[in-house]
Amino acid sequence: MIEDESIYITRPLLPNLNDVYDKLKDVWESKWLTNSGPQEDYLKEELKQYLQVENLSLFNNGTSALLLGLRALKLTGEVITTPFTFPATVQALDWNNLTPIFCDIDPATLTLDAAKIEPLITEKTTAILGVHTFGNPCDVEQIQLIANKYNLKVIYDGAHTFGTKLNNIPIGNYGDMTMFSFHATKLFNTVEGGALTFRDNSLVGRLSLLKNFGIANPEEVVLSGLNAKLNEIQAVIGLEVLKLVETERKKRHKIKRAYESCLKDVPGINVLTKLEDECSSYQYFVIQIDEELYGKSRDWLHEKLKEYNVFTRKYFFPLCSDFEWYQHLESACKENLPIANKTVTQVLALPYYGELQLESVEKICKVIRDSI
Repeated sequence: MIEDESIYITRPLLPNLNDVYDKLKDVWESKWLTNSGPQEDYLKEELKQYLQVENLSLFNNGTSALLLGLRALKLTGEVITTPFTFPATVQALDWNNLTPIFCDIDPATLTLDAAKIEPLITEKTTAILGVHTFGNPCDVEQIQLIANKYNLKVIYDGAHTFGTKLNNIPIGNYGDMTMFSFHATKLFNTVEGGALTFRDNSLVGRLSLLKNFGIANPEEVVLSGLNAKLNEIQAVIGLEVLKLVETERKKRHKIKRAYESCLKDVPGINVLTKLEDECSSYQYFVIQIDEELYGKSRDWLHEKLKEYNVFTRKYFFPLCSDFEWYQHLESACKENLPIANKTVTQVLALPYYGELQLESVEKICKVIRDSI
């Protein structure tokens, strides 16, 4: 039952090449490749409408977006965040000279455990940085109550929640700011790219400066910035990919249902990405493996599936709190993060993309079932 072709964790959503070529002709004729061109402006307006947000700023990638978003908020001191995330989340704190204070995660959603945030707040705390993990939203209401009580900013890493709604409210409207990633692996992509959505209108100008070297006009530089602009080629790709997103979501919904049906009776296998329809981004399909009930470890299954040319991902591994440069932090100690340290050994992202055949899903699940 070994697959003839390898099945990878994801495949990029690619538009029709002829459609891209038609749009590229406009770019070539304009000779405007970057620096806030018409394609970028068009994409920004389309995304504001799709995500139903008032303010949106585009960037060359999600990491730049988060890094400069934190900078725009003028944060100092400590930021409470999760150890269970992609390195870019905490690296954006590092590059802003902010100290991450790691908070343990909720065992059901794998997002920040809101009940454990308040004891970590000190006089140095200026913000809470939550991650909507695998498309599971944070406890946004409780986090906002805590933030209001202590006058803290709230930033969300929404790399996994493109198009998600919570309580019928688009996810980008929660907190002070949300970062979206448009990397090739994401549901919506611009090959590389990212965006910030935010509430404070005064940040529009500051973010524009920060992503363009701080240049206010040809003869004036008013702050220290970076080059983090989305170019016209990326924007063209994004405009064409956006047309495909709803169809892709429907395909992924069927694949999700197929996985759930095939795995529902397997002891020790828990589906972590349960949300559907407008509540879900359909970004990943992730399972949690209870070694005691399943009889095999996550790492064993990860390697076993490779034998069948099926490539999964131990996502997120390792914990950010295990990075060498955080070892001096009390909040990084394993005893302070019991759920995160347990979860990081159990979670496995399975292949998940619209082109994945249902027959392949059944074969993947058969390997999982037969491994008991």
